[in-house]
Amino acid sequence: MAKQTRAERRQERARKELAGKGWTVIIVGVLLLVGPSFMQGSIIGTIGPALRPAGWAALALGAVLLALHYFVARKAALPEVKRAAQQPPIAKVTQPTPPPPSGAARREPVFASTPSQPSRSPAEPAPQHAQRWSPAVLAAIEWRRFEALCEALYAQAGFTTRSQSHGADGGVDIWLQSKHSDVPRIVQCKHWQGRVVGVKEMREFFGVMASHQLKSGTYVTSGAFSTDAKAFAKANGIHAQDGAALLALIGQRTPEQQAALLAVAYEGEYWRPTCASCGTKMVERPSAKSEGSFWGCANFPKCRGRTIPKPKTSAA
Repeated sequence: MAKQTRAERRQERARKELAGKGWTVIIVGVLLLVGPSFMQGSIIGTIGPALRPAGWAALALGAVLLALHYFVARKAALPEVKRAAQQPPIAKVTQPTPPPPSGAARREPVFASTPSQPSRSPAEPAPQHAQRWSPAVLAAIEWRRFEALCEALYAQAGFTTRSQSHGADGGVDIWLQSKHSDVPRIVQCKHWQGRVVGVKEMREFFGVMASHQLKSGTYVTSGAFSTDAKAFAKANGIHAQDGAALLALIGQRTPEQQAALLAVAYEGEYWRPTCASCGTKMVERPSAKSEGSFWGCANFPKCRGRTIPKPKTSAA
């Protein structure tokens, strides 16, 4: 800050005195206007009305003195602002960093660690596609592709189909509507490899038929039915279609239709199961209870869909 000269100090004292006089005159004016109201019955209270013009004049004079002080102070501050703007900026002097001593090991900068993202395992290579229909095709595809295959097969037969990719289906995987009948048909699909559909599952499907007031339905599996399940289906209007019957029905299609069905079965990651709860593809996870692994939803723990054991592959 620059040192003030004698003339500048005198001007500053004059400005302060001007402001003090202005406030003093204003206070006197207020007393002349308000004071007589509190002194009724005295001489000052009697001459109060005569003092009011003097009070207003004092207020006006005080206001003029304060305004004059404001303009004088502002005018005096302008040269200071100009001088500050004209001064060159002070250069910041930085001390050079001394080089590290010879032989000292170089230290790498340490950065704050960020939370590691879960690493994704490399995509599992897709198995080789079969060129014609066989039981191996049904064994290679996952449950959602099996349902899509059945739906495409019925669509080729002229049915109008309706299904849903995931979530609770109420025991119905595919709805069929024929142009020759107003009564719909329902289909239950079970992609069970190495498992037999028993009479328990067949009774449950019959209950679904009854809830929709339907007298017939179709139960399709990639595996087989038990003897009791076949007998129950025959007695209750259920068309039971196992893997062998499904392949026989596909074999009755034209070569072009068979190729189209094969493309439906092998669409996308056909070997990777789909989560029945949210519809996303599952990922392989190691099992904590055994040496094997299982298929789990990729959205876990947000989605807690049912896990699927992964069969062990035999060593070559």
